[in-house]
Parts: sequence; structure tokens; C-alpha cells
Amino acid sequence: MTSQPPPRPAAKSYDGEGIVVGFDAHRCLHAAECVRGLPTVFDVGRRPWVQPDNAPADEVAEVIHRCPSGALQYHRTDGMPDEVPDVPTHVSLHADGVLHVRGDLEVATPYGPRHETRVMLCGCGATANTPYCDHSGPCAGHG
Repeated sequence: MTSQPPPRPAAKSYDGEGIVVGFDAHRCLHAAECVRGLPTVFDVGRRPWVQPDNAPADEVAEVIHRCPSGALQYHRTDGMPDEVPDVPTHVSLHADGVLHVRGDLEVATPYGPRHETRVMLCGCGATANTPYCDHSGPCAGHG
């Protein structure tokens, strides 16, 4: 009998007026789209580092959509729609072996399938966060 690794902790949630921001640190590869895009909301030098009320919910959602790893997610609580997946689905293989995928996705994980809109998948097989890249393999030098 093979044992499964323990499930990863759930993403941390940050509640704002009209939007809830989720962050999964295990998926973050520090592309910094968030901190460059909306530093009033995303500031790693502040606690909590995500403050969704510091900008309109539409702007927060737009910046989160730029996060290539899917570490940042959002849920609208103001009646506006949650993230709409890119159509058509787009897959690109980067030089470091990481697959960047955007679209209406079902990703097979050790804990069962997950619905996703943005992911960075490990292409080298050396990740500790299967199937998501964590830059622990040969791609680490390219982060």
C-alpha cells in the first residue's frame, strides 16, 4: 500500500469589500506581478501583506489574473463574476522546463482533481508540490 503525502494547508484568505483574495504560498514562484501591479494591496513588507480594501475590487481581480502560477485567486462577493478562464486554453513551455497553462483546467493532483484557471506545472519532475512547479529541481537556477 502506497501512502499519500499529507494534504497541503488551504490557501490563506484575505477578506475585502466585494472580494476575497486567496494565497497559496506553495504555488508562489515570485513572478511579482502582484506587487508591481498593485503595491497598495500587495506589499510583502507589511502584515498582512494582502489588503484588498486598498483598491477597488475590479483592480484587485485584474492584477490577480496576471499571476502566472495561480498562487493568487479571488472570489467576488459583490455580485460580479469570479475569474473567467482564458479561451482558448494556452500552454507554453518556458526555457526552464516550466509549463505555463491558462484556461479552463482540471489538474490531476495527488489529492484529486482541482479546477484551475492559471498554473505553472513542473516539467522536470523534481517538484515537492506535484504537479505544480516549486523551482526545487533543475529549473531553480532560472527563477
